[in-house]
Amino acid sequence: MLERADQGSRSPDVSPGLYRAAFEAAPVGLAILSPDRRTIRAANPRLCRWLGLELGSLDGQSATSVLDGALAVEAGIHRWRRADGTGIDLRLSLSEGAGGETVAVAEPVDADELVRAEQNRDALTAAGLGEWRWDLETGEMAFSRRAAQILGYAPGRSVTWAAMRERIDPDEAERIGITVAEAIAERRPYEFQTRFRRATDDSEIWIGARGEALLSPDGAPIRIVGVVQDITTRVEARAALAEREERLRVATTVANLGIFEWHVLDDRATWENDRMFALFGRRPEEGSIGKATFLKEILHPDDRSMFRQAIVRALRDDTILHATGRIRRHDDGTWRTIDMAGRFERSRPGSLPRRLIGVVADVTDHYQSEERRSLLIRELHHRVKNTLATVQAIVGSTARTATSIDNFHEAFVGRIKSLAHTHSVLTEATWQTANLRDLLASELMPYTESETETSPDLRIALDGPPVDLPSDIAVPIGMAIHELTTNAAKYGALSTGRGRVAITWSVEAGMLHLDWRESGGPAVAPPTRQGFGSRLLQRVLTTQVQAKITTDYAPEGFHLTLAAPLPERNPALNPLA
Repeated sequence: MLERADQGSRSPDVSPGLYRAAFEAAPVGLAILSPDRRTIRAANPRLCRWLGLELGSLDGQSATSVLDGALAVEAGIHRWRRADGTGIDLRLSLSEGAGGETVAVAEPVDADELVRAEQNRDALTAAGLGEWRWDLETGEMAFSRRAAQILGYAPGRSVTWAAMRERIDPDEAERIGITVAEAIAERRPYEFQTRFRRATDDSEIWIGARGEALLSPDGAPIRIVGVVQDITTRVEARAALAEREERLRVATTVANLGIFEWHVLDDRATWENDRMFALFGRRPEEGSIGKATFLKEILHPDDRSMFRQAIVRALRDDTILHATGRIRRHDDGTWRTIDMAGRFERSRPGSLPRRLIGVVADVTDHYQSEERRSLLIRELHHRVKNTLATVQAIVGSTARTATSIDNFHEAFVGRIKSLAHTHSVLTEATWQTANLRDLLASELMPYTESETETSPDLRIALDGPPVDLPSDIAVPIGMAIHELTTNAAKYGALSTGRGRVAITWSVEAGMLHLDWRESGGPAVAPPTRQGFGSRLLQRVLTTQVQAKITTDYAPEGFHLTLAAPLPERNPALNPLA
C-alpha cells in the first residue's frame, strides 16, 4: 500500500525504502487515505503516538473512528479522539498521491490559534450560523453540526447538490443556480434566501446562505465554503409586518387619511401614502415639505400660533399632538381645513424626540357642515319667530274686521291655510325657494274654469317666466296672493261667473315685477276702511320685502302692481349643498 504511494510520487532515482524511512521518521503525522477520504489505509508512528495508539492499529480504520463528527477527512482543524478518550486538535493539509489516494499531513495546532478558531466557531453558533463546504469536483456538500441541525442532515454527512436541489422549489433552485454561477464567474461572494424542506421531517423553513469560492493555484474554483442560517422567524415577522402595513394602508385609504413621518433634527418629512400628496395638492415628484415650510408658507397665518402651541404642548407633556388649521393647496391655491394627530418618538423617556409619526385628515366638509347647521338653526329660529308674529297679526286683524264668530273662523282658517301652504312649498324645496307660479296656481285653482282639459282657462290667466322666490320673500308674497284671491272671490272678479283674473310677471335687473288685473266683475269702488289685506300689502310687503305697491280701484276692475328686489340666495342654507 505504502509502496504504491511511493511509486506514484517518488523520483525514479529514489528507492522505496528511503520513502518508507521518511514516512516513519517524519516529525509530523502522516496518513494515507482512500480516494473517498473515508478510510485510513496507513498512519505513521508520529500520528499514532499523538493518538496513543499502537503502530498499525489505524490501518484500514474508517475516519469516523478517530475524527469527531466527520465521515471523511477534510483539510482544516479537526478534533481527533485519543485512545484514552481525550481529544487532540490537529490541522490537516491534503495532497493527491498515486492511484487516487490522498496523503494527509497532521500538525499540532497552536493554542492561541485554537482559541481563536473556537471563538469563531462559538460566535457562528451564537449567531445561529452553520458552516458548510461544497466540493465542486465531486458535487458533495458537508455540514457542521449547526448547519446539519438547520437542514436536517447528520453532521459531516456528504450530500450532493442534486439531492439538496430536490428540497427547493424548482424555480427557486434555478434562480439560485444562476446566482451562484455568476458569483463564481465574477470571483465574488454570493448570498440568497429560499424556502427549504428539512431532510428529517419535510417541514418547510426559510434559510439564508452565503458563500464564496476557493480557487486552486491556477485560479480555477475547487470548492465553496460558506454559512447557512435559519431565517424562518425573521421572514415570518417581515411578512406579518408587511401584512400589518397593508392593513394600515387599506384602512387609511378607506378613511382618506394621509400618513407622514417627520424627522425632528433635520426637519425632513416622509409622506407614506398618496393621500398626503393629494391633501396638499402636490405631486410625488415634487417631494414633501418640512415643518418650517409648513408653518411659514402652507399654514394659514391665523392658525400658525395655535399649531406651534399644540406642538410645544405635545412635546412638554409627552402626549398626542392634535391640531386643526387651514392650509393652502399647492396646485389650485384653495384653502382646506385639516386635522393632524401624531405622537413623538423618543429613544428613551426624557430624551429629545427623534421623529413624529402621524395622520392628516381633510375636515373641510365637516366644518362647513357644522357652520351650515348652525346657520340653519339660527335661520329656523328667525323664521319661526316671524311666523308666530304673522299668526299674531292675522289673529288681531281678523278679529278687528270680523262681524261674527263664523266670519272670524272662516277668514282666520283661510289665512292660516295659506300660510301653511306657503311653508309646505318651502319645506318641499328644503326651505330654499318657492315657485311663484305654484303659489299662484295653488291659491287660484278653486276658481279655474276650462272648456276642455287642453283649452286655455277662461277665468285665470298666468303668464310669466319661471321664478323661484327665496324663502325671505316667499312667505309674505304667498300671504299677499292669498289676500288678493280672497278679496277677488268676495268682492271682485271671482265673485261672479263672468269675472276674470290675469296675472303677469317678469324679472328685470334683479327686480320682480308682478301685475294683478281683474275684469268682468262687479263695479269696483275704493274701500271705506283699511282691512287686513290692505295692511298686509302696505306694511308687510313694504317692510319685509322692500316692495313698491300700487293699487288702482278702477270701476272696471281692481289692478295691482308689485316691484320687489329678489335677494341673493345663501348657499350655506342649502342642507344638500
